[in-house]
Amino acid sequence: QVQLVESGGGLVQPGGSLRLSCAASGGIASVGIMGWYRQAPGKSREMVALITTSHTTTYASSVKDRFTISRDNVKNMVYLQMNSLKPEDTAVYYCFKTGYWGQGTQVTVSS
Repeated sequence: QVQLVESGGGLVQPGGSLRLSCAASGGIASVGIMGWYRQAPGKSREMVALITTSHTTTYASSVKDRFTISRDNVKNMVYLQMNSLKPEDTAVYYCFKTGYWGQGTQVTVSS
């Protein structure tokens, strides 16, 4: 059983930066696709960024060139560096590993 625990959310002004972290434990935590999804109020959950075990990445077009996903397979961690944040990035961000979800962390972008 894999457990995913996110941290790093919060309130930031437009144009600011945040770094989300996700700690994976249990099972084969360091193997497989991991990533981040987000869900804004009244909207469906959407993919933000994914990363394979070999560090191949995929980004949603709305965050490409602003967000960077990375992972540390030794520490069983995945990160999301978010720069140039916009109000439309406001959402609950969920860590993802195939078949598993974290509890989510709130990101609010507002002046």
